[in-house]
Amino acid sequence: MEDQVAALDCPLPMKPLKAAATTSQPMLSCQQIETIFFKVPELYEIHKDFYDKLFPRVQQWSHQQRVGDLFQKLASQLGVYRAFVDNYETAVETAEKCCQANAQFAEISENLKARSTKDSKEQTTKNSLETLLYKPVDRVTRSTLVLHDLLKHTPASHPDHSLLQDALRISQNFLSSINEDITPRRQSMTVKKGEHRQLLKDSFMVELVEGARKLRHVFLFTDLCLCAKMKKQIGGRNQQYDCKWYIPLTDLNFQMLDEIEGIPNIPVVPEEELEAMKMKISQLKNDIQREKRANKGSKVIERMKKKLSEQESLLLLMSPNMAFRFQNRNGKSYTFLISSDYERAEWRENILEQQKKCFKSFSLTSLELQMLTNSCVKLQTVHHIPLTINKEDDESPGLYGFLNVIVHSASGFRQSSNLYCTLEVDSFGYFVNKAKTRVYRDTSDPNWNEEFEIELEGSQTLRILCYEKCNKSRLAKEDGEITDRIMGKGQIQLDPQLLQNKDWQRTVISMNGPEVKLSVKFTSRELSLKRLPSRKQTGVFGVKISFVTKRERSKVPYIVRQCVEEIERRGMEEVGIYRVSGVATDIQALKTAFDANNKDVSVMMSEMDVNAIAGTLKLYFRELPEPLFTDELYPNFAEGIVLSDSVAKESCMLNLLLSLPEPNLVTFLFLLDHLKRVAEKESVNKMSMHNLATVFGPTLLRPSEKDSRIPANPSQPITLTDSWSLEVMSQVQVLLYFLQLETIPTPDSRRQSILFSTEV
Repeated sequence: MEDQVAALDCPLPMKPLKAAATTSQPMLSCQQIETIFFKVPELYEIHKDFYDKLFPRVQQWSHQQRVGDLFQKLASQLGVYRAFVDNYETAVETAEKCCQANAQFAEISENLKARSTKDSKEQTTKNSLETLLYKPVDRVTRSTLVLHDLLKHTPASHPDHSLLQDALRISQNFLSSINEDITPRRQSMTVKKGEHRQLLKDSFMVELVEGARKLRHVFLFTDLCLCAKMKKQIGGRNQQYDCKWYIPLTDLNFQMLDEIEGIPNIPVVPEEELEAMKMKISQLKNDIQREKRANKGSKVIERMKKKLSEQESLLLLMSPNMAFRFQNRNGKSYTFLISSDYERAEWRENILEQQKKCFKSFSLTSLELQMLTNSCVKLQTVHHIPLTINKEDDESPGLYGFLNVIVHSASGFRQSSNLYCTLEVDSFGYFVNKAKTRVYRDTSDPNWNEEFEIELEGSQTLRILCYEKCNKSRLAKEDGEITDRIMGKGQIQLDPQLLQNKDWQRTVISMNGPEVKLSVKFTSRELSLKRLPSRKQTGVFGVKISFVTKRERSKVPYIVRQCVEEIERRGMEEVGIYRVSGVATDIQALKTAFDANNKDVSVMMSEMDVNAIAGTLKLYFRELPEPLFTDELYPNFAEGIVLSDSVAKESCMLNLLLSLPEPNLVTFLFLLDHLKRVAEKESVNKMSMHNLATVFGPTLLRPSEKDSRIPANPSQPITLTDSWSLEVMSQVQVLLYFLQLETIPTPDSRRQSILFSTEV
């Protein structure tokens, strides 16, 4: 709340200006000062009074403490804001005229020092006068969000609840009345008399320039697309941009893609390098939290934050591989790399819609281009590169665990077609495709009713895209891209408070015509990954592997052999095999069949989607009461993988492997051989050894509850410490090590006979 007072600390520049107004050489007249700073002193006093009364209550905080009356009073004084807003345009215009007339005032207005109280009362930052004048308007929005969050955590029985509701209602009504007036002014600039260029959309994207990846800030205006490079900020100066290129929308075309997966010569970063970056990011976050708890000096933490920023920026730069190409009227093309079809479709739709309103080309003079680039600082809507380091301390870290999603049905399509959906979630700042429904053929009302389990790593958003399955020849003629057509897209925010009750939440996602019905349910990683002690002797799921092999008189459990055989028969070239989720109901049906020793299980498998069979195999290993690598040896594997001497590491890891109980060892070697064959088809199935290690590592190594080194935190059931992320990454590294070993020698002949006799 102290930030509220700082945001309105604008009376400070008024004092010298007012003092100068009475001299023989005034910088501004008293009337001009009154117009520019209209109602600012009153707003300052309102917030100072609010802060002074709130601060002591917060210092003596308890569940019975009341603050609702202060927020209600603040909301009741929004009439002062109304007067400020009504004068806002006049204030900005007056300031601009004064800047043009007085170079000294222009210099002052671009470099005003305002107190920033976020880290230190003494710290100051430079702001333009226009930026400071907008802060009171922005403050109402932020106060409304604070009220919204307060109500979430205030029980209905608390005396503050009705007061906060009243304050929120007043604030929201006020906001809706001013948004239409203020937003266009903030995002527009005059091009010619009577014409306005308005900012429609902007985001950070990776541009491919002569084979190198470059981070760019792309702005879409009503008549042009501008690509700019953000200059490094020096000495706390405001952001500045260098224009790299621009294309009038009348001259912009989307260039055809030559291949389904994009264009040649995209420098793809190996998965293991991206995972190494994620591991460093998790380690640095963990270290920063540890230093904060130890109250170490700010310099140490700042150095760590700088390293974290570098790693996150590198991951943001290296992760996207999906091409999105523009072309101007001279045939010059520009390639962006993005991580999701969602963004590509969003930009494409926005540009195509705006092109309908553009009828003539134009060129900008260097001065006009400079003015436009300078305006991007004031007009931008995406203020920060999407890094964790740029988030506010109180922002949600996202969800860690498993999200079950049922895609029920869709409606609102104009004609029958072959329809399917994909699901994406964000992870480490970019989106990843996690699941795909079956194709529902020749319908405008598909009923999938398919359930998927999606792993979340700090995720905040679930996206769904609905596609029409198209044949290549038809689409190549119509659209120039050999791919399926997006029929609709939408997203929902993964609200931790809403999902915490562990019940199914039903929702409808509107897609500008079509609608998709979903149900979602979240399970924290702590709960979903528990290994429970075996209580049953029948069936195969949740039963010790030694019991199963002894009962079956086999060396490798029947379920493992059957699933591997079916996947090798028809799933080796399936894109994302083992990574893409199978339908949960199919997986449960197979689980029941294997547990009941159903003789028709092989017939069931032959009729099911291969991803469900892959999901059944993963579920079997996940539900073992003890990991395949055993609780006893798990800590030794975790220590062995970090050895720096390669000879010592190989000796240690192989000896540990050969120390496993016989059924565990033989089953692992059987699975390892299969996974290596899957990785050989990487060019088709997109599953590298590293991808497979990421999927299977935690499944095969994660210890039982009693041996888990993960600290329980009942007060935060839906978050995950970064130390857990590091442990998961260690499990991935162990499996990757064995996948990459060409041969696994055996120390004696008895072992030799076991290793190469995996048949029944």
